[in-house]
Amino acid sequence: MRTKPELSFWQIWNMCFGFLGIQFGFALQTADVSRIFQTLGASLEQIPVLWVAAPITGLIVQPIIGHLSDRTWTRLGRRRPYFLAGAILAALSLLWMPNAPTLWMAAALLWLMDASINISMEPFRAFVGDQLPVRQRPLGYSMQSFFIGIGAVIASAMPWLLAKCGVSNSAPGGGIPDTVTWSFYAGGAVLLGAVLWTVLSTREYPPDQLQAFDPAPVEAARNRSEGTARRGMLWILGGVLVATLIAGFRLQHEMYLLVAGLMAYGASLLWLAQTRSQGMLAQVLDDLRAMPAVMRQLAWVQLFSWFALFAMWIYATAVVTQVHFGSTDPSSVAYNDGANWVGVLFAAYNGFAALAALVIPLMVRRWGLRVSHLINLWLGGAGLLSFLVIRNPDWLLLSMLGVGFAWASILSLPYAMLSDNLPAAKMGVYMGIFNFFIVIPQLVAASVLGELLKRFFHGQPIWALALGGASLLLAGLCALRVRIEVEPA
Repeated sequence: MRTKPELSFWQIWNMCFGFLGIQFGFALQTADVSRIFQTLGASLEQIPVLWVAAPITGLIVQPIIGHLSDRTWTRLGRRRPYFLAGAILAALSLLWMPNAPTLWMAAALLWLMDASINISMEPFRAFVGDQLPVRQRPLGYSMQSFFIGIGAVIASAMPWLLAKCGVSNSAPGGGIPDTVTWSFYAGGAVLLGAVLWTVLSTREYPPDQLQAFDPAPVEAARNRSEGTARRGMLWILGGVLVATLIAGFRLQHEMYLLVAGLMAYGASLLWLAQTRSQGMLAQVLDDLRAMPAVMRQLAWVQLFSWFALFAMWIYATAVVTQVHFGSTDPSSVAYNDGANWVGVLFAAYNGFAALAALVIPLMVRRWGLRVSHLINLWLGGAGLLSFLVIRNPDWLLLSMLGVGFAWASILSLPYAMLSDNLPAAKMGVYMGIFNFFIVIPQLVAASVLGELLKRFFHGQPIWALALGGASLLLAGLCALRVRIEVEPA
């Protein structure tokens, strides 16, 4: 077995630079799409459902792109064709979003935008595993976190910065403010430019050379009939039980999303138990069943981590505008000032994440991957819980310090733990499958947060952030259960 040569700092810089553009677009989406929805007439209860398109898109797109990129080799390489195609589509989506004439058109554009970003983002995760030796992978994923932070700082704060420069921050008649419109236009240009930089300044190992470096053999597929049908029936019965509870307690219809997910997975397993197909769907489902033990353990860490993040992205605007700026009217000056401050807060936690990305490799050397991740997740949990006691919006910047460390860690350390246990031939598809454990908690959040707030917290959105804080504390405990064979030296 040959050992991959280490890359220079600037080679790692170039291969990760495209993430600056990807996160620029993603940060505009997370910071401003809820604002666009509310401006176009969405109620607070509708917002989680309108966001559902984004995680469902990732659930479908990322494993497909991972599977295809594992089997691709062109003049541009293995992963880079997907970087470029996704960036072009995402840039077009960013240009269209602020011009959406209706609420449902904006929801459709969110779906297109998220699908396009996922086409670019998934191969970037596998790219680090492809190119770097084990020792440099924590650095590579931390470098991605650094660029994610820098891109998100600028993107999240852009409406606020443009308002300070005199660009109109309000629009009569339910229109989108110019500050938001011009931010999305800039986002399209930055996203495409940054990804082009990586595409043109990097190279990839050919498949045969990559296989020669691979320390992990491809696992043989297990017998599909071995318990697969039984597990499929159990998942379907679980869906029926949840549907019965929803109907019996007259819960919100959005919770039927959980039912659809449970039954769809059960039906997929039943199909897999019967089919002899060797097509893409069958191979992805086989890989899902045969995922490494480390991935199963990391799944719980990801589930609780991303539930918390999605709660923050959905409800931060509602919390800050209502609690800290005293307005629920999207046409008021106070509401738009509060919404802009959310952009500043999101910029702040991404800025802190960029700094944390420089510190995390040092933490890993001292405490290892698991303990470092625990510390960072607990800092994030404390940050979200602090929204319960802080009333001066300026002090929320301190809350974002903890969230920033958690965000940088979530974007790097789970991937460093995982990539060392994946075969090179399936790096892309397993990174795509790993995205399931990002998407599922987002679907759960979109399905149940509205009902939880309505039934137990009098509809007050601030408790969604408190639930998110508790979820990050649980994620940290789950990180200690992950069993990794070798810590990076």
